[in-house]
Parts: sequence; C-alpha cells; structure tokens
Amino acid sequence: MSDAQISDDRLILALDVPNIIQGLALADRLGDSVSFYKIGLGMLTGGGLALANELKQERGKRIFLDMKLFDIGATIEAAVRGLAEYDLDFLTVHGDPQVVRAAAEGKSGTDLKILAVTILTSLDRADLDANLIRPGDIHEITLERAARALEAGADGVIASPQEAAMIRALPQARGKLIVTPGVRPTGAASGDQKRIATPHQAITDGADHIVVGRPIWQAANPAAAARAIIAALPRR
Repeated sequence: MSDAQISDDRLILALDVPNIIQGLALADRLGDSVSFYKIGLGMLTGGGLALANELKQERGKRIFLDMKLFDIGATIEAAVRGLAEYDLDFLTVHGDPQVVRAAAEGKSGTDLKILAVTILTSLDRADLDANLIRPGDIHEITLERAARALEAGADGVIASPQEAAMIRALPQARGKLIVTPGVRPTGAASGDQKRIATPHQAITDGADHIVVGRPIWQAANPAAAARAIIAALPRR
C-alpha cells in the first residue's frame, strides 16, 4: 500500500499527550498512517512548539497549533506574528471578530491559516446559559459566529460536525476551511464531546478536515485505527 493510500490529510490526529517525548513516541507508532497533527494548549508546557517543529521540519508532517488565542488586538497580532515563524499550517483563535482581524494582520505575508473557534464542541445550551451567552439555539449561534468570523478575515472555522452543513452553505464560507472536532468513529465513546458525528458524516456534511484523538491514540494499534478512519471517509 502506498503512502498516498494510507495517509489522508483530511484526518488530523490530536496529540493530546503530556509532553514531546510521548508525542514523538506516538508519531513513531503512527508512521505514515497520519500526515497531519494537532498540538493543543495542554502540550504547550511539555514542549509543544518543539514537537511542532520536529514533526514539520524533520518528518514532513502538517501541523495544526490549537491555541485558541484570545486577548486584546495588539497582543493577538504579536503572538500570531511570532507563531507564524514556525511555518505552521493552522492556528486557532477565538472567533470574536476583533480577535480574528488582529490574527489576520499578524499572519500577513505567510501561508498560515487562521481558524476561528465558534462554540466549543464540549458545550451545550446549559453551558452557554452558565456562561451568560445570549439565549437561542446553539446551532444558530454557531452559524452566526462563523459568518462574522469569516467576514472578519478568518481562513476557516472550527465547529462541531453537526453545524458543518449549515456553515458550508453560508456565502461567506465559499473557499474557506471547516475543521470539525467532536468526531467519533461508530461505536466509540463520546467522552467529553457533546455535539458529535462519525468521520464519514462530518466530511459528507462539508468539513474539510476532521480532528480525532482518543479513538486513535488509545487504541491497541493506533496506526490501524487511523487507517480504519481514513478508509471510512468518502472518496475524494
């Protein structure tokens, strides 16, 4: 089986492990079965940026740095400008328009894609109430946040697979990326995710990339688990 057949960059593996040592060990086990990795905030103090650099520069992998940045405009712009020097592929910021505009300015002149977080896939309406988010259907709020973020200059959005089809239908989403966490293979535990779908359904509904973590790296054979998910995706 060729590399093209066993890896598919529509699948992004969430490296939700504590440190660079475990991250590299998992990457070794996955080999050519995964070509795109997400490194999140939990890995930052465990060598996350060093891991990103190793996977990108030495192993030729694509990198999604999931920092969900949120701050005043000047700070966001400076942070994104610095992170863009790592030759990353994707970087997340909160989907507030002023944050997105600052991030777009910070990555100017680079190939880094800024992805705006709409509503976290671990949240439901009760969580939004507790956070004093305005009343309304969570899917409609996600859709509105996606539209505003894209208008502000985001290259794409992060949303649950349950909203992928609605976002893809937005005029603002033409030519933009939709990346969906909260993806679980059939039969997998939902864990802390509340708005989920299968890999096949997420891609069919308009997602460009799906993010999967525990169902792969907790498997007895992570490479086989990754290949099984890829095999379940719609043909390109």
